[in-house]
Amino acid sequence: MISVIEIPTDINSSFALGTSKGPPIIKKQFDSEATNKFSENGFDLRKRYNWKNIKNLNDEDGDNTFKLISKTIETELHKSRYCISIGGDHSITYPIIAAYHKFFPKINIVHFDAHPDLYETFDNNPFSHASPFARIMENNLATSLTQFGIRTMNDHQREQVTRFDVNVVPINQSSIDIELKFSEPVYISIDLDGLDPAYAPGVSHPEPGGLSTRDIINFISNIEGKVIGADIVEYNPKRDFHNLTAMVAAKLLKEVIARIYHDNS
Repeated sequence: MISVIEIPTDINSSFALGTSKGPPIIKKQFDSEATNKFSENGFDLRKRYNWKNIKNLNDEDGDNTFKLISKTIETELHKSRYCISIGGDHSITYPIIAAYHKFFPKINIVHFDAHPDLYETFDNNPFSHASPFARIMENNLATSLTQFGIRTMNDHQREQVTRFDVNVVPINQSSIDIELKFSEPVYISIDLDGLDPAYAPGVSHPEPGGLSTRDIINFISNIEGKVIGADIVEYNPKRDFHNLTAMVAAKLLKEVIARIYHDNS
């Protein structure tokens, strides 16, 4: 069984608030009668997942928010339920991976984003949504970090890429050309601004020249390794157009559920 967990917090967002309102809209699109519960490979998703919601996270301070996220993920993993978390801002990935690390000491992260999110600190906040992978890598919570879609990186983040030996795949490299082989478990983190704004306008930090929905689905399909968890983050409904981005997020969620279930059943 897979647990889909709404994590509605944007307390670590740096520019435009609104991602805390995203999870229920993604759920509405996921449950829409305009589509069905079958993945592209024909997998029937019905009765394959539980849907949960961590409520009132923005009412908590940062430390308690992270503790509550980690505790929720640990509880589900204790029940042998793999987790897909729906944000919320990207800061949630750090406490999620901290929880996963207790069950999977060696984990590879495949990360889709316009930004590397490796700042040592951003706006004097070391737990900013611009910093989760710096916290993950400096605490040795992941064996490797592979990033796709990156198309804005300053000198500091380049230094961090070198420091943490991050594999940043060039944005112009096709999913067909890339070999993704992992001998240890894989966790997928999808920041929706990794997509081009033409596909996902509803994000706080749009960056033209990004990935297509098909690119990400192909990358996920081409991973050779056991996928054991994921998050989909940074959907900002205040900036969306006719719920287009929510529909894309729901589509990606379907494919990730199918992939995790396939790899672990």
